[in-house]
Amino acid sequence: MDVLKNTLCEKVDVVVIGAGHAGCEASLACARLGLKTVIFTVSVDSIALMPCNPNIGGSSKGHLVREIDALGGEMGKNIDKTFIQSKMLNISKGPAVHSLRAQADKQDYARSMRKVLEGQENLTIKQGEVCEILWEDTNNKEIQEHKEADAPFESNHPEQSESINGSITIGYTESSQYYSSDKRIIGVRSYTGTTYYCKAVIICTGTYLNARCLCGEAITYTGPNGLQAATHLSDSLKEMGIELRRFKTGTPARMDGKTIDYSKLYEQKGDERVVPFSFSTDPESIQKEQVSCWLTYTNEETHNIIRANLDRSPIYAGIIEGTGPRYCPSIEDKVVKFADKDRHQVFLEPEGLYTDEVYVDGMSSSLPEDVQQAMYRTVPGLENCRIVRNAYAIEYDCINAKQLYNSLQFKNVNGLFAAGQFNGSSGYEEAAAQGLIAGINAARFIFGKEPLILDRSESYIGVLIDDLVAKDNREPYRMMTSKAEYRLLLRQDNADLRLRKYGYEVGLVSEEVYEKVCEKKRLIDEEVDRLRNTFVGASKEVLAYLDRIGSTPLTTGVSLAALLCRPEVSYETMSVIDKDRPDLPLDVIEQVEIELRYEGYIDRQKKQVEHFKKMESRKIPADLDYDEVPSLRIEARQRLKEFKPLSIGQASRLSGVSPADVSVLLVYLEKRNKR
Repeated sequence: MDVLKNTLCEKVDVVVIGAGHAGCEASLACARLGLKTVIFTVSVDSIALMPCNPNIGGSSKGHLVREIDALGGEMGKNIDKTFIQSKMLNISKGPAVHSLRAQADKQDYARSMRKVLEGQENLTIKQGEVCEILWEDTNNKEIQEHKEADAPFESNHPEQSESINGSITIGYTESSQYYSSDKRIIGVRSYTGTTYYCKAVIICTGTYLNARCLCGEAITYTGPNGLQAATHLSDSLKEMGIELRRFKTGTPARMDGKTIDYSKLYEQKGDERVVPFSFSTDPESIQKEQVSCWLTYTNEETHNIIRANLDRSPIYAGIIEGTGPRYCPSIEDKVVKFADKDRHQVFLEPEGLYTDEVYVDGMSSSLPEDVQQAMYRTVPGLENCRIVRNAYAIEYDCINAKQLYNSLQFKNVNGLFAAGQFNGSSGYEEAAAQGLIAGINAARFIFGKEPLILDRSESYIGVLIDDLVAKDNREPYRMMTSKAEYRLLLRQDNADLRLRKYGYEVGLVSEEVYEKVCEKKRLIDEEVDRLRNTFVGASKEVLAYLDRIGSTPLTTGVSLAALLCRPEVSYETMSVIDKDRPDLPLDVIEQVEIELRYEGYIDRQKKQVEHFKKMESRKIPADLDYDEVPSLRIEARQRLKEFKPLSIGQASRLSGVSPADVSVLLVYLEKRNKR
């Protein structure tokens, strides 16, 4: 763009571009860590916007929200304040796949999050579009001299060698491969010409970057919900050497709830006892009356209308360039790819308490308006429906996240971070998780500290980020429980036990909160130990208890821990034969039951993690020349040069790198280290 005549400039620490779920978490993290932060949004009305489904959580996504909360993020707290229905999914299965899902009041969720941002010290909200990112080449003396003469800002944050809370952390060194680029961020410029000098930039543009929405033949160059698209930043990113790609997602129509015949639908109620997302939320404070969602189905008439109009769908007419999400397909895709299915589920979900709009989950589309109306009206309960907002597809610029480290910093630009759908992911929860990590690591970059890297064995967030940066994702990435190899250890119920320590170490979790989780861990360990060392025999009382619950009688003495492993036995009912048990909180009891019931499986997975950790600890030097490694297959050499993995473990997960290639690499590194 042409340079505007604007001499205004500001000096901040961090600029966050975009105020969706990623941007909110990123900006809050930076501001809470003491950094002067400004968050840009094309419209303040889009802060924490839910342009698609009106819910938080769900299968695997609920895990992410719990982990965000454990690290000191905001999403869990915000949905606890604004949900209208809550449900624990997969309760008929094991605890590893239990996932909390809450229906949100969309407007209330966005308003509540905006209020948090507005009240956060060190954080400024700015409505405007960032059109250019400013950087310098640290090897270019002319630029360096110009910068020194300009003196855009002076650091208020001297380098630290200890973490904020004084806990153990890795010391920063100038040779760190996370900070090895010749390019360095110095600021951004807005469309109105104002320059914001800063030390780090976090890109969280979501689906707004060069966005266009498609509804049949009608194309509008806007972001979601008709909001302004961000049309200028892409060129600046390309000039920096950042590769962009086009992805696509879509959303269903919204109906006028007054025109829906609920007598033809199946009611879906929330849980009688609501479980909070945030570990800090008092469960008693969120027990309230909930709204219902509703279930219906498409039918052959619906499918025939779709098939007859596929030539008018931008997806099948070749108009859409971007790649859509595999696990959230449009109704057109479902009908074409699953032709053997005679019906598909459709969930009708209220958008809030103060609106009649209803979200038609399961029927996203980019078909023309007339086809949409005909299609929706074939669905039982929707025969007389009126569409408030048409379904549409949206295309946008994003990156292949292989350009990022696991810290979510760009490999070729120091101080430039990225999070959310801009990284090629999908979903509010995936975005928020990345935003939090990007915010934490932008702060640690400024403080001169090594980044926080969560690995696959300790969090779903680690799985998410590792999959993004170490795999060549050809479609929007969606988190799933099946993608977590160690999911029995990474349950949503123990996210605080796994991750509070990191939230405390980086400075987002208070000492008081951290001490509470330490006390919780102590109580769990003590009770597990007590149950293992408390024995009962075949007394009349014990036999009567076992007979009453339909369990096999004892013939010899057993520990209470062994007894608890029986499926018909629970910690609660066992109280009649366990007279000396302490009075424990419910969350402690839950962990005790899980640890003892699944002890064999958990121990087996812990051994797998030990092997994983060994592979992850074998670091690969950033300057390694793979062309010098003998016996590497050509494909493996190409993939290793392309992704530049940081460890042997990460290298082993690259497609095209075989176990034999990993062995060759290990041998070469061993010899190299002995030189």
